[in-house]
Amino acid sequence: MNTMQAIVFEEAKNFDALRRKEVDKPQPKPTEVIVQIKACALNHRDVWITQGLYPSIKVPIILGSDGAGFVEQVGSDVGKQWLGKEVIINPGLGWGDNPRVQSDDYRILGLPDNGTQAQFVAVPAANVLTKPAYLSFAEAAATPLGGLTGYRALFTQGQLQRGQNVLLTGIGGGVASLMLQMAVATGANVYVTSGDAAKIDRACHAGAQGGVNYKDKDWPQTLNKLLLNSKVANKQIDLIVDSACGDGINDLIKIVKPGGRIVFFGMTKGIPSKLDVGKLFWKQITLQGTTMGSNADFAAMLELFQKHKIKPTIDGPYPFNEYKLAYERMMSSSQYGKIVLEVD
Repeated sequence: MNTMQAIVFEEAKNFDALRRKEVDKPQPKPTEVIVQIKACALNHRDVWITQGLYPSIKVPIILGSDGAGFVEQVGSDVGKQWLGKEVIINPGLGWGDNPRVQSDDYRILGLPDNGTQAQFVAVPAANVLTKPAYLSFAEAAATPLGGLTGYRALFTQGQLQRGQNVLLTGIGGGVASLMLQMAVATGANVYVTSGDAAKIDRACHAGAQGGVNYKDKDWPQTLNKLLLNSKVANKQIDLIVDSACGDGINDLIKIVKPGGRIVFFGMTKGIPSKLDVGKLFWKQITLQGTTMGSNADFAAMLELFQKHKIKPTIDGPYPFNEYKLAYERMMSSSQYGKIVLEVD
């Protein structure tokens, strides 16, 4: 079979140009494998690309960073033992040798390289790992980008420890829901924010100590009351992980304890118009950026999942043909967990 079905984005800034169509099947370079995709997941990155809100967009392109399936073919320099293996794909390509920061060659699967929203994808052999047996293909596909981003934010950059209090802003999205499970599994006390009471309730059922609605102008005070009334001895927020930024970052600076850490990996609310630098240095707060993660972060994340048998929360899975519905759910922030497509 020399062709395959894929979801192809054909025209920049035009969501209607996202189409399922027949394209050439990829062939492996010497150090690559071809993975037959059984399930793939969506990320905000995919939506931003269709809206023209991502740098260096080149079309046509097959989107998708997350995927799991079987190794169907191997390149000439790859061992035959990989053939037929159930694998999960690390979407971070070319991190480099520095664990602190990615190399200039770093890129994410799904742009500029064709991604996982297809029946087959070519990836470096170094970027496939054995799928944890307890995870279904849909669960495995929901793990890579969000799990990697969340693991590095919490543990590599955030240095989260057992018994500490962590605030996760914007619970409900794929990364935040995975961070909730990872933090709870390691013995941290998790608090959340959301603009949706139902999402806060779901987070509490999944192990969060409590949550507050960020649409309430007094939400920082409400959070402080939650902490003071909690049964845990620690009454301050040690770590905040945020992906919104905007002017709300000044509320986070007020909330986090002296000597605490704020880790952020996005700015869906834009660039802050001001930054409370006075409180930032007087409280000796660490403001730490993070992006994706290294190969070592990915392996450590999978080890954590295996140890605690963590299963990602899935929105769906949806049939491959319903990809537009899946994208629309992400655009409207209707999902709780990772939006997953099953590939036929």
